Amino acid sequence: MEKVIGVMGAMPEEIAPFLELFGTHTQENIGGNVFYTIPFKGMRIVLAYSKIGKVHAATTASTMLLRYGVQQLIFSGVAGGLAPHLQINDLLLATKLCQADVNLCAFGHPIGFIPESMVFVESNSKLNALAQSVAQDLGIELKSGIVATCDQFISSKERKAELVRDFGADVVEMEGASVGFVCANFGVPFCVLRSVSDNANGEAPQDFDRFLAQSSQTSARFVFSMLEKLATS
Repeated sequence: MEKVIGVMGAMPEEIAPFLELFGTHTQENIGGNVFYTIPFKGMRIVLAYSKIGKVHAATTASTMLLRYGVQQLIFSGVAGGLAPHLQINDLLLATKLCQADVNLCAFGHPIGFIPESMVFVESNSKLNALAQSVAQDLGIELKSGIVATCDQFISSKERKAELVRDFGADVVEMEGASVGFVCANFGVPFCVLRSVSDNANGEAPQDFDRFLAQSSQTSARFVFSMLEKLATS
């Protein structure tokens, strides 16, 4: 059976490197998003950027699963670094992700928890092992850690400290957990790769603009290597 692999980013800059690497594709517009279908080494790749934020990401991920029959989904993009050991352009593999702007504490729930759900969603161990294997092959240091997702661009040391305190988060971004929860709900394996574009501090807006393209390339080229290995596994 043909493998159907979804690859997502949030912004045009995050999927542009894939379009350059893949070349030939067809495209279709659904729900305000363009979905690219690409034949690649006996597999079918479905590529799209969702637009920024959790709602857009969940919509795009759901479309990939239900319309295109995606069997595994990989998210590639950039994030703000929270952990002190992370530097700009470092690559991080998500072990688990949370919705960091959810707060129902008034009802006695832990921060980040939604009833009938959970605080964290875990990424797929087999895809994560594949990513680590690719990193070893390429001689790249692939870090792993917790991803906080929220509909906010974090650029203050106070909010940064809260995310570390409440969730033990290593990076922060605006889509990953929503994609993860969609995949978990449908039983589809997923993983999230993020390259650090800023340090989520007072210089974050300037750093983000400066390093977006470079960090997007870092993540995309790594995911492309993962896809090459998936084709032979």
